[in-house]
Amino acid sequence: MIKETGDFHLAGHRKPKLFYGYIVVGVTFLILVVMFGTFYSFGIFFKPLSAEFGWTRAITSGAFSLCLLLFGFLSIITGRLSDRFGPKIVVTACGFILGLGHLLMSQIGAIWQLYLFYGVMMGIGMSGGFVPLVSTVARWFAKRRGIMTGIVVAGIGVGIMTIPPITSWLIASYGWRTSYIIVGIITLVLLVPVAQFLKRDPGQMARLPYGENGLEEKGLGLQARGFSLKEAVHMSQFWMFFAMMFCFGIFLNIIMVHIVPHATELGISATGAANILPIIGGLSIAGRITMGSGGDRIGNKSALIINFILISVALLWLLAAREVWMLYLFALIFGFAYGGIAALESPVTAELFGLSSLGAIMGILAFGFAIGGAIGPVVAGSIFDMTGSYQLAFLICATISVITIILTSLLKPASTGGSGNDPRRSP
Repeated sequence: MIKETGDFHLAGHRKPKLFYGYIVVGVTFLILVVMFGTFYSFGIFFKPLSAEFGWTRAITSGAFSLCLLLFGFLSIITGRLSDRFGPKIVVTACGFILGLGHLLMSQIGAIWQLYLFYGVMMGIGMSGGFVPLVSTVARWFAKRRGIMTGIVVAGIGVGIMTIPPITSWLIASYGWRTSYIIVGIITLVLLVPVAQFLKRDPGQMARLPYGENGLEEKGLGLQARGFSLKEAVHMSQFWMFFAMMFCFGIFLNIIMVHIVPHATELGISATGAANILPIIGGLSIAGRITMGSGGDRIGNKSALIINFILISVALLWLLAAREVWMLYLFALIFGFAYGGIAALESPVTAELFGLSSLGAIMGILAFGFAIGGAIGPVVAGSIFDMTGSYQLAFLICATISVITIILTSLLKPASTGGSGNDPRRSP
């Protein structure tokens, strides 16, 4: 008989002193720090690149949008590969490509190189991050899934809080080309070796997930079911979730790409403007852990709605923000709520669709996020090029954030019917 004590083991196997799932959590945390910290440093490189080559903001934003679009689309593939072969090989290959992309960025001299090295190569590299990693953590934890996911995705916040300021200092001290070389070396040195510690699930070590008694995951809404990707895409709640992630991608990436240039347009110093991203990143850490844990207590859907309400309040405040303290207050609220949403995505997906195809399903949802994220920065850049202001772009963000509240409120668990799953049934 298997006794439920927390770190579970199969009968006949000696229980290890340390549950390996915690090592997986630590490794994924570090990988996300590096990946997303360098990814969102694009806003720091933005003005030096456009100033040196004379590119418009819409054209420069296009490289980020292409990167994000490929990131999302390829997450469908990397999610399926991770489901089948495990995350180690996926993250190793993508980490190498990501580091190489940074190194090649130091050599660009034409717009096509920006789109190839940043848009394509970094898009491929980033696809090996979020989806394969958070779906892996979900497999290691039955209980405490929300808080563990929150801790893992807090790595994104730590990356945003620490790496953009370091990048800003590097650019000021050594120029943007040398800075890209340094970032590329750090990415290669950290990601490839660390990825070797990843394991797909406890079954590879003859263990059970943390909190799994081998019978049923009570209270998580999974009920021993796992929808395939084909089944999931026939569910109405899948497409509501997809639309929600699409909207989230639009306003999140408009902010992450354009908030620093917007602040400098208001007359705020480059250093003061660059501090906005670390504030967003720092508060997102609190949001990821707090709301990840909160989802375990009050329900993931309720926690998600709270975060989208906070996002809407922050974006409405941004329309009136003209001074640095007002932008910092915006960053505090926006960062906390953004972090909470990121922490809740995987647990909500697991509740709705189960674990068997979690990586592939999250890959589709990530593609929805990426489509929105690819459109948003280009539209915002075009609005600025035409009007000389970001006000209309931020008004669009606030409007879309309200739509996400409505979409989230409509999400309901999948109905399993009497004898099995009916993927065509509306919620």
